Amino acid sequence: MTLDQAINYIHSLYRPGNKPGLHRIRALLALLGNPEKELKFVHIAGTNGKGSTAAMTASILCKAGYKAGLFTSPYIYRFHERIQMDGKQITDEKLLPLILKVKALADTMPEPPTEFEFVTALAMEYYRQEACPIVVLEVGMGGLLDATNAIGVPEVAVITNIGLDHTEALGNTVEEIALNKAGIFKEGGDAVVYRCGDAVDAVYEQVCREKDLRLVKADFDSLRVISRNLTGQIFDCGDRKALALPLLGEHQLYNASVVLSVIDTLILRGWKITEAHIREGMSSVSWPGRFDIIHEDPLFIIDGGHNSQCFDTLVKNIEDYLKDRKVICLTGVLADKDYADMYRPLIPLVEEFVCVTPPNPRKLEAAQLAEHLSRHGAKAAPCTCVEAGVRLALEKAGRDGVVLSFGSLYLLGAVREGLDAVLKNQSKGE
Repeated sequence: MTLDQAINYIHSLYRPGNKPGLHRIRALLALLGNPEKELKFVHIAGTNGKGSTAAMTASILCKAGYKAGLFTSPYIYRFHERIQMDGKQITDEKLLPLILKVKALADTMPEPPTEFEFVTALAMEYYRQEACPIVVLEVGMGGLLDATNAIGVPEVAVITNIGLDHTEALGNTVEEIALNKAGIFKEGGDAVVYRCGDAVDAVYEQVCREKDLRLVKADFDSLRVISRNLTGQIFDCGDRKALALPLLGEHQLYNASVVLSVIDTLILRGWKITEAHIREGMSSVSWPGRFDIIHEDPLFIIDGGHNSQCFDTLVKNIEDYLKDRKVICLTGVLADKDYADMYRPLIPLVEEFVCVTPPNPRKLEAAQLAEHLSRHGAKAAPCTCVEAGVRLALEKAGRDGVVLSFGSLYLLGAVREGLDAVLKNQSKGE
């Protein structure tokens, strides 16, 4: 089996509508000898911002000299992004034998694992083999029944910003969703949360009382922006002054505040992290696909925004960074998202939408999205493929405008490939 075949095998395990539960992942981990029991974790749940929070936390730990693991999903450009250690993606040479090892065990199970369960088990075995001292572990969906919740008590359990997403599985109110995500809180551990209002905070407080957890709410009150532009931001948080962060958007400062609370909690638990490590980790973090400038002339920005909260953040980012620019949006969305309302706040700020179909089984067709946007007063045009969409968006933006691509993390890899192809053809004079 080649590596491409092995990765395709993993994707074949995707089963929509599969009943959630921890029995499959626990059975698979047991067959592997329970590698998770030999690891320490920072466990991160949330609706939005958990990937950025995980990336910042891992970056600081690496600067502190720890060979920190980083497990995230989904990937944008290649599968290897999901499993990183010490700032580097897993190599082909390490990945293929691991897939074959886990597959051989999974094939013996009466009920085979799902795609995410398989990858979670694979990552646990990798980090054990590499003697990884701590893993920053991002939840896939929810918390209570997510495959990552098969671990024991983490060093810190973290919940980032939450909103109404995956309501069919997690609950119809933010309080219900918060309770599900608080399922990662375990007896006697430490918890850090993004403050989401009194009702949500009350859920966290109740769970922490019941499970005897120390609860820390991130310090948003002392956040102060010193400067921001398209190269990054400088900000204060508490006693820490003039911190540099290359990630763009006000929301990233709130995520950074959560990270600082996580790091302070780790320090209290005995991890050796200095203020210099914190500054170096913050200033050097990389997290592709989040209001990410992938080309400067013409200006082309990609963002993984895919729900109402993300779109509200995009509105703020357009106002903060692109206020005087003509904005052309290259967009596609999954059909199970609340796209009927998601796009509404963006329409007044955007010159025109170019609609494409995401490369995902849950896709919304480009023509259907364009029709929806047109009915709500937007200028919108569908394209037959992503590369054609990139070409049309660049034409409409011209030299002085900006292309902003968003709507689904699954779209970003195709957009990047499309942009590379268009620019290559332009350089040849085609």
